[in-house]
Amino acid sequence: MKVLVAVKRVVDYNVKVRVKSDHTGVDIANVKMSMNPFDEIAVEEATRLKEKGVVTEIIAVSCGPTQCQETLRTAMAIGADRGILVETSEELQPLAVAKLLKALVDKEQPGLVILGKQAIDDDCNQTGQMLAALADMPQATFASKVEVADGTAQVTREVDGGLETLSISLPAIITTDLRLNEPRYVTLPNIMKAKKKQLDVFKPEDLGVNVAPRIKTLKVVEPAKRSAGIKVPDVATLVDKLKNTAKVI
Repeated sequence: MKVLVAVKRVVDYNVKVRVKSDHTGVDIANVKMSMNPFDEIAVEEATRLKEKGVVTEIIAVSCGPTQCQETLRTAMAIGADRGILVETSEELQPLAVAKLLKALVDKEQPGLVILGKQAIDDDCNQTGQMLAALADMPQATFASKVEVADGTAQVTREVDGGLETLSISLPAIITTDLRLNEPRYVTLPNIMKAKKKQLDVFKPEDLGVNVAPRIKTLKVVEPAKRSAGIKVPDVATLVDKLKNTAKVI
C-alpha cells in the first residue's frame, strides 16, 4: 500500500513570532523554519506502518516556495521514500492546498493519506477535511491511535467527551493529533541518505489547479498585553473587587 503524507514548512514552534510594522502579516525574514509538528507526527506514523509491513511506499508532499525542499528532505530522513514539491510563490490557503493534494491523490492513487490535524501558523484545521470532501474518501480526524489491516483502518480519535473509535475503509484520509506518537530523532546518516532520494517538482498549473487566494487578510496585530494582577488581603476584598471593579459577579 502506498501512503501520501502532506508536510508544511512553518515558523519553528520555539520562535516568538513578530508582526510586521505595516501589519500585513508575520515577519519571517531570518526566522528559523521547520516542519509543522503535527505533520512530523504524520510522517512518523507512516514510517511505523511501513516498519510493520503494512505500507510499501511513503510519498511526502509539500506545497510552497523552493525552500520547502528542506522540509521534504527532513521527511525523507524520517522515513519517506520520495518527495513531491508543488512549487509556488502564491499565498496558499487550505482549499488551494486541498485541491493540489486531490490532484496528487488522483495521480498517485495512495491507499492512505495522512496529514497533521492543523498547521501551527494559521491553525486552520481545514485541509484534511476539505481533501476528504474533494476526493470523496472517508476521513478520521484527530487520530490518537491508528491500526491498519484487511483494507480498513481502526482509528481512535479524541473528541470533547473522551475517545471515539472509528472503522473506515481504505483509501481514506487521517489527520494526526499530538498523542498519536513521538517522532524519532533524525540521525545524520539518514539525513545524508535523504539527499539522494527522488524529489519531483511540479507547478500548480501542471496539476490543473488555480491557487489564487480567495480570502484577503486585512490586518494582523499582536494580542493585547495582559495587565498586572493584584493581591488582596482576604476573601471579602476579593468578592468586592470581582463585584464592583471587574463586574463579573
